[in-house]
Order: sequence, then structure tokens, then C-alpha cells
Amino acid sequence: MKKAEEIIRMMNQAGAEGSPFVFGLDFELCRGFFIPNPLKQQEVLFDFRGFSNCRPRATTSSMYRFDKYPETQAEYARRFSIIREGLLRGDSFLTNLTIQTPIETDLSPEEIFHRSDALYKVYVPGTFVCFSPERFVKIKESVISSNPMKGTIDAHIPDAETKILSDYKELSEHYTIVDLIRNDLSMVATQVRVERFRYIDRIETSNGPILEVSSEIKGNLPSDWKNRLGEIIRTLLPAGSISGAPKEATLKLIRRAEAAPRGFYTGISGYFDGKSFDSAVLIRFIDLESSPYVYRSGGGITVNSSLKDEYNEVVKKVYLPF
Repeated sequence: MKKAEEIIRMMNQAGAEGSPFVFGLDFELCRGFFIPNPLKQQEVLFDFRGFSNCRPRATTSSMYRFDKYPETQAEYARRFSIIREGLLRGDSFLTNLTIQTPIETDLSPEEIFHRSDALYKVYVPGTFVCFSPERFVKIKESVISSNPMKGTIDAHIPDAETKILSDYKELSEHYTIVDLIRNDLSMVATQVRVERFRYIDRIETSNGPILEVSSEIKGNLPSDWKNRLGEIIRTLLPAGSISGAPKEATLKLIRRAEAAPRGFYTGISGYFDGKSFDSAVLIRFIDLESSPYVYRSGGGITVNSSLKDEYNEVVKKVYLPF
């Protein structure tokens, strides 16, 4: 592992040289990893929308054990109340609150990585395995884009898509995140615009299918963006969808409520192939530095949030995507 500032510098240099790399940065911007010539190594496994250093493996059995031991609603309520008080004071309009859930499984982290059906997957032995559905930013031909994901519902609920799209709390939350990401991109890009607003993705999970609501925001970068790739990414961190708005005051609220660093959870990871860049928010995440392993999950809280609903959502998000 390296210090975050060293990784930012290495990203700038590799970008300017057009040299491929894979990287990761933690939520607190304290540490991370940088892998030059990533396709030539097998220590850290990754698959970012098909850019991968590993081949799919056939599974010998569909049977496996996956037990989760979430905190009680009463325990969650203590942190929820800290966030709600901050929202009522006006410290934040939207805050992402996360929990840690101990898990037990007879699958190895490498097996989980290979079995997972996800847009972005990364496995760092002894550190984490992540199977994320959410892009952080993509850069191609000087266009930067982001697809913040905010809003989840059980796909089995009758008229689930209509319900999630018409829910006032979910709509308010999504507006806030889209506005935040638009402002973030405006710090590094021009002509920032919302290309798609609140579209639906269906995701298959071990708990059954869910629907996730996302939007797409784009902007134009200067032609020399590769020379400042690391600096551009640092300017945008932490990701708005897993922090909240406004960022600085919301991060203070998160630290009070969660009372522990997130580490790589809700950090970012991605790749540069020499021409284009893509990255993911590290959600749907198993922390391998804990014993037993800990699954990290979270959700956005607003003044309109229901304690019971938010608790049920973060527990339901503890799943394997297969």
C-alpha cells in the first residue's frame, strides 16, 4: 500500500505518458494501491466492464453458505438519530450512513470475486473484495461522465418501478445527488449537463432482484486532461453519492455517527488503458481485514427518511450478486 498523495502523483505521470494502470484510493484519502501494467500481474484481480486480468471460471456448485449478523434496529437508531439531528439543524441536506455487518461464508474471497455478476469487480487479497454496480467517473475523448446511483427497491414489489420513481423522499434525495455531482464536475469540466435523469437498472442478488435508480451527468475536459489525471480525480473525492451534501459539513456528521474510518469502503478503484479512464465507487464491499469478515452497506438519509425503512434497506443490501 502507498500513501494517497504518492498515488495521485503516479496517476499524473502515467496519464501524461499514456501508460496503463489500475489503482485504488480509500475514503479518507490516506492510502491506496497503484499497479502499472496491470494486465501482466495476477496478485490483484479486477474486471472493470470487461477490462480484466482474469478469465471467467466455471462454478462447480450453486450451493453455498452466506450468513449475516446485522446490528439491531435499536443500534442503528442511535446513529440514525445523530444524522437526523444534523439534518434538522441544516448541517446537511443528505447524508450517507453506513453500517458494518459480520458475515460467515464457506466461499473464499476469490470465489466470491469470480462468481459475482457486477459491472466493476476488484479483489485485493487480505484487504477487500468488491462487486460494485456504480460508476464514479469515466473519461473518454475529453468527456467526463458520472452515473450516481441513489434509490433502491425490491423488484418483487408490485409496480416497483413506478413506486420508486414517484416516491417523494427518493426523488428529493436523487435531485440532491445530481445537483452535487453536477457541481463537482463543474470544478474540473465545462458545459456540464444532465444527459439522463433517473433511469432504472435491475440487479440480481442472492436476496432476489432489486431496482436501482441512476442518472448520467457529463462535462468537457481540457485536451491535456491526461497530464492532470490524478489531480482531477482528487478534486472530485470523496464521491458525492456515498457522502452527501454539502460535503464538508456532511463528512463531519458521518464521522460522528459512524465513529470509525471507512477505509477502502466507499473509496474508488479503476483503470487507465493509456487512452481512456473508468472508475467505480467501492460499494457492495466485504472487508477482509476484519475477523470475521465484515460486509459494509449504507444508504442516503434525508429529513423525510423513515428509521425502519432505512434500516431494512441497509440490511437488504448485504448480499452476494449471484
